Amino acid sequence: MGQQTASAQPSPTYEDRVSALRGQYAAIAPGDPVRLAKRTSNLFRPRQQASTPGLDVAAFDGVLSVDPSSRTAVVQGMTTYEHLVAATLPHGLVPLCVPQLRTITLGGAVTGLGIESASWRNGCPHESVLSMDVMTGAGDVLTVTRDAADPHADLFHGFPNSYGSLGYALSLTIELEPAAPYVRLRHIPVGDARGAAQVLAEVCRDGAWDGERVDFVDGTVFSPTEAYVSLGRYEQNAAGQTPSDRTKDSIYYRSVQSERTDLLTTHDYLWRWDTDWFWCSRAFGAQNPTIRKLWPAKLLRSDVYWKLIALDRRTSFSTRLDAARRRPPREHVVQDIEVPVDRLAEFLDFFHREVGIEPVWLCPLRQRDPDQRWPLYQLDPGTTYINVGFWSTVGVPNGVDPADGRVNRRIEQVVAELGGRKSLYSTAFYPREEFDRLYGGTEYRELKDRYDPEGRLLGLYEKTVGRR
Repeated sequence: MGQQTASAQPSPTYEDRVSALRGQYAAIAPGDPVRLAKRTSNLFRPRQQASTPGLDVAAFDGVLSVDPSSRTAVVQGMTTYEHLVAATLPHGLVPLCVPQLRTITLGGAVTGLGIESASWRNGCPHESVLSMDVMTGAGDVLTVTRDAADPHADLFHGFPNSYGSLGYALSLTIELEPAAPYVRLRHIPVGDARGAAQVLAEVCRDGAWDGERVDFVDGTVFSPTEAYVSLGRYEQNAAGQTPSDRTKDSIYYRSVQSERTDLLTTHDYLWRWDTDWFWCSRAFGAQNPTIRKLWPAKLLRSDVYWKLIALDRRTSFSTRLDAARRRPPREHVVQDIEVPVDRLAEFLDFFHREVGIEPVWLCPLRQRDPDQRWPLYQLDPGTTYINVGFWSTVGVPNGVDPADGRVNRRIEQVVAELGGRKSLYSTAFYPREEFDRLYGGTEYRELKDRYDPEGRLLGLYEKTVGRR
């Protein structure tokens, strides 16, 4: 008699995954905090060590469907943008906003506010969400939409910028837009911050520059007198030109300085900043020509750099090395802020004078639908904002503890004075009253009381600022 083989088990459905997750939640003792058991993160603030098991949501990574006719996709919340783009681009479609780093998840970008060079016309990722399944702090799984008649529309609008303090997105139905195979770039020298602000404002107003359509726009500031605005437009064919490859000898941000035009495949354009983590790969030696030749191209990516940082944090290698070399401590300044375009020059004047990190990234942002309201990160729908991203360390005076966040707090104060906001993915230093005023405190508490009445999830202030 022949040997029998076991039949393959069918893959669990989305409904099976939701049911299993409910079981995990039920297994957590009443009153114990609820959290995600995530092995990786794109957050730069310190993560508190948990004493209880977390919810394993690894199974919620994957695109459930792509509908080219309606230009929509149903996507699980832990799906990385790398996986999402890989599923949509063969259909000639992309998400309306694709954040810069491959391993950012869709759910993370919606609850934590992603941004990219299409945000001047498409806003942030949450603005293209049509509906979501959210597991709340109370353990309920609710389907929420923006429809005013939806009894849970308040959660839909309060979810962006809640950073998992109200619940977790298990699946999301999102809009997509057509994409061509290539992106043609122009890098425009604009001089100083005032020149950058002028060009950015005009491009966002007109959707064009020098007679050519613009689909993407961002900028790079290398010094108080050297800045560039990069303009991209979709192209259906390469017109005989070989697209650039920025994964080996040629580094993308350096090409902004040295080349006035460029052509990238759409795939490579979307991940142009991921290859060298903007410019931060230089800290690992990845931009050294000798090291770069030996560094496998497939390992030039942000999640690899994250692993190196995690190893350094576990071993305290750089801290011990600095102490051995008697180097003074430095304060980590890793932030993205947004100020109105007409206040950009004021902010950068302050920044160059008092902070001094270079380069910095500029990315314009406008709310896509002026009739929508996002209470935890409320911007003026009629204003064009410029996101300024800066990620490095600065020296502190003798006797000052870097953990006090002296420079970070000063940045927060200036941004508030200029009518701006700061993203909360990194360490924050706001007093509670100011934080509540900036980030929808009253409405947040109402949402928290409704969807997490027992406080099973860490609160937004406690998660992003801590008990200062």
